[in-house]
Amino acid sequence: MSPVAETDFVPWRDLLRRAHLAPLALVCFGIWLHAADEMIVATTLPALVADIGGARWLAWNLALYEIGSIITGVTSARLAIRFGLRRPMTVAALLFATGCAVGAAAPDMATFLVGRLLQGLGGGGLVALAFVAVGILFPPRLMARAMATMSMLWGVSACLGPLVGGLFVEYVHWRAAWVAFAVQALLLAVLFAIGPVRGRARGEADGGGAPVLRLSVLALAILLVALAGSGLSLAVTIGCATAGLAALWLFRGLDAKAGTGRLLPRSPVGFGSPVGAAMLMVFAMSAATIGITVFGPVLMVALHGASPLATGYVVAAGAISWAVMAVLVSGAPAVDDGRNVAIGVVLIVLATVLFVPAMLHGPLWLVGIAAGLQGAGFGIAWTFIVRLSRSLTDADDAERVAGAIPTMQRVGYAVGAALLGIAANATGIAARMDAGTAAGIALAVFGLSVVPALLGLAATWRFVRARQRR
Repeated sequence: MSPVAETDFVPWRDLLRRAHLAPLALVCFGIWLHAADEMIVATTLPALVADIGGARWLAWNLALYEIGSIITGVTSARLAIRFGLRRPMTVAALLFATGCAVGAAAPDMATFLVGRLLQGLGGGGLVALAFVAVGILFPPRLMARAMATMSMLWGVSACLGPLVGGLFVEYVHWRAAWVAFAVQALLLAVLFAIGPVRGRARGEADGGGAPVLRLSVLALAILLVALAGSGLSLAVTIGCATAGLAALWLFRGLDAKAGTGRLLPRSPVGFGSPVGAAMLMVFAMSAATIGITVFGPVLMVALHGASPLATGYVVAAGAISWAVMAVLVSGAPAVDDGRNVAIGVVLIVLATVLFVPAMLHGPLWLVGIAAGLQGAGFGIAWTFIVRLSRSLTDADDAERVAGAIPTMQRVGYAVGAALLGIAANATGIAARMDAGTAAGIALAVFGLSVVPALLGLAATWRFVRARQRR
């Protein structure tokens, strides 16, 4: 049989062979748990708060989940290098199951938040290890198809998650939703432990024990960033944001000095290398696009009189178009990876710019088009980022690169939400506001989002030019 060239189209049947189906199903199962859980939480929170109280701590529901998710996400590559895939993925699923069980039994909000932290630790590990697993379990030519399958499942989760959560709240109980996910995660842990998950440890030196200091600095950074977006006074907000970004930079410096025990790839963020540019691109684009998720619903209601159902469909348009485009383009040959990433990022930037007039002046369907265009851009670019990044890095850094991509996405979302939160709070966001105030907030939030989008575009140029030169 002749070797497969980088210019060859990749048919779906190559991915759906018996040898690939079982590992693909297990990886996608982990993605489902993480994605659907995020969607279900938003649906069940009102009933949860009515039952156990603690509304003033509600913002920490997301913050603690993000802290746990980022911490395990950034350690996933190192764990895979040291232990292989099976043990870390099994432990991640068990952590997620434990978090769901704690949440289901929580008598108060404090206990529930402990469960959310454990869920974040497990969910972040499942997603980051899924990215690592794609590069280990599948040949390079099938990586884009595997990524498209994961994106498709994420889109399905975005649609089904709120429905599933609503059904539990309406006909059973919100606690039953957490029990159901605990059972699923426990089943996944068993399947990981006994199933066809290859990927052996490479036996590299791990740089001298557990990276406690680095993880502590990272956790502090994300905590400060979360506080910055929590609606505190402007001075405290700016102080927390500045300290959080400084702590992130400190973590980057400490990790760079850790040698083979690094958690991130060499030159993790910046224009100094193609992989560093890729990480900066993912971070910046994530920060640029979080605005529609965090502030879009309340602004659509205030400016356009949209119903909750309509706002939900507009936000979901991004996830759906992401999934559809990922499936449509995933068969493209590897030689086109750089071009496809560039096309996707350009669409994201155009959508980010379009959000400003669309949100300010409408009509609502134009906001939906911007959301769909943004999701389509991610669907095109995201499908090929892992394959292109791995092709531009050294073999000993491949797992770190794959694991760092979803982690940089989460960090970008956290930082972006905090910075946009500062802008929104400075312009007077409130539960009830007139159209003039809402217009000022929309201009500040979506206008500011253009800045990281342009930064991401510049990083994309550096990233894809390296592929062209090679």
